[in-house]
Amino acid sequence: MSPGRKREAVLKLQSQLGMSERRACCVLSQPRSTQRRQAKRRRDEAALVKRIRELVVKRPRFGYRRIAALLQREGWRANAKRIYRLWRQEGLKVPRKKRKRRSLGMSANACHCRRAERKDHVWTWDFVFDRTVGGSALKWLSVVDEFTRECLCLKVARGITAEDVIDALAELFAMRDVPMHIRSDNGPEFVAHAIQKWLGQVGVQTLYIAPGAPWENGYAESFHSRLRDEFLALEEFENVAAARKLTSAWQEDYNHHRPHRSLGYLAPVEFAARCTASAPKMLSATPQASSPLQQHSGLTPSLPS
Repeated sequence: MSPGRKREAVLKLQSQLGMSERRACCVLSQPRSTQRRQAKRRRDEAALVKRIRELVVKRPRFGYRRIAALLQREGWRANAKRIYRLWRQEGLKVPRKKRKRRSLGMSANACHCRRAERKDHVWTWDFVFDRTVGGSALKWLSVVDEFTRECLCLKVARGITAEDVIDALAELFAMRDVPMHIRSDNGPEFVAHAIQKWLGQVGVQTLYIAPGAPWENGYAESFHSRLRDEFLALEEFENVAAARKLTSAWQEDYNHHRPHRSLGYLAPVEFAARCTASAPKMLSATPQASSPLQQHSGLTPSLPS
C-alpha cells in the first residue's frame, strides 16, 4: 500500500473507530512523520495545469503521455508521472474506443509479414472519405512511409482517379525517392492497369493485401484512424479549397510536431532525421531524361534545388 493510501486509511480509522493517530499509524505501519507531512505544491503547478488544459482543448484526443511529450518539448520540467498525477487531479480523460478483435490474416503481403526495414522501403496508400457542410463528397488520398510514419501525401478533392494517383506519385518520386514496395488494398484505383504498368516501369513492386482484410494494411488503417479522430471529426469543411487549406496545416502538424508513440514520442520528421539505416539507392530510382516520370502525359518532374 502506498503512503498516500495509508494516510487515507489512518484518517478513516481515526474518524470511524476513534483511534488515536499513534495507534492507527502503528496498526498500518505508517510513520507518523509521513502521516503529518503535507505535500507542497510547486510554484509552477498552477501554470503547468493551465498549460495542460490548453493543450487538451487544442488536442482533445491526446492522452497524458503525449501531452507530457509536448510539454517536455516546450521546456517544462515535468515527467509523465507528474503529468499523470495532475491529469487525474483535474479529472481529465480520453474516452477509449471499443474495438473488436480481428484475425491478422494470412496474406504474404500483410504488413506484419512484409515489414518495412528502412526509410522509403515500403510505402502504403489508401483513401478516406468525408463531406462538406453542404453534403458534397470529399475524398483524401494518403501516402505514408511505413518505417518513419511520415505522411508523404494527403491530397483532397471531389474525386480522385487513377490518373490523379499517378500524378501524385510522380511528384513524390521526383521530390523524395522511389520506394521498393507500395502496399494497398484491391480498390479499383490501385489495381488499374495504368497504375500497375506505370509502377512496373519505375521499378516499384506492388503489395496487394487479401480482399476484405483491411487490417493487413495496418499502417494505413492506423493513420486513417488518427486522421479521422484528430482532424476529420473535429473540422467542418465549407468547400474543397477550405478542406485543402486545413488538410495542409494538419499534415504539417502531424509530420513535424505530433509525438508518435511507436517512434518514442518523436515526430515522424524528427525520427526520419535520426534514422541511420539508409538503403542503397537503386539506379532506376533516379529519374532520367527518358524515364516514365517524364513520359507521363502533362507532367515534368523537377528535382528539389
